[in-house]
Amino acid sequence: MAIKKKFPYRSAVVACNGGCRANSEEPTCTKGCIGCGECVNNCKFGAISINEYKVAEVDEEKCIACGKCVKACPQEIIHIHECANYIVVKCSNDAKGADARKECEVSCIGCGICEKTCTAGAIKVIDNCAVINEELCLSCGMCAVKCPRHAIYDLRGIYTKVR
Repeated sequence: MAIKKKFPYRSAVVACNGGCRANSEEPTCTKGCIGCGECVNNCKFGAISINEYKVAEVDEEKCIACGKCVKACPQEIIHIHECANYIVVKCSNDAKGADARKECEVSCIGCGICEKTCTAGAIKVIDNCAVINEELCLSCGMCAVKCPRHAIYDLRGIYTKVR
């Protein structure tokens, strides 16, 4: 059941893409989604499910941005974002470059290429992980295109493929 929303609307997003589980059953990243299902259990709208990587995934059509999943997440990796902005960082790993590479095949390594690429100044590397200021972001997608680790996604699948 989709909820009719006024544009721009808000939705939850999970800052993890499951890359640490893509090639193995046991996750190596301690900062990502652990697949516990607390967010699923707390969502009264059925907007969250656990995907094939055992990571929480949000259906924006069903999400009303109530924030219950944000409060329920023991990893604190779910946040509410403006859906007018389709560019998101799907990583919460704050490990430094080499360590982040070992933990996840698509983790942010804090290289700063996204920050240098962004003409709006909307993206900064904080604690070795890219963070987008949605008030400044133009959704141009250049950070997602230039990200060497594919930790930044275009949720529409235009600039990057949806995983």
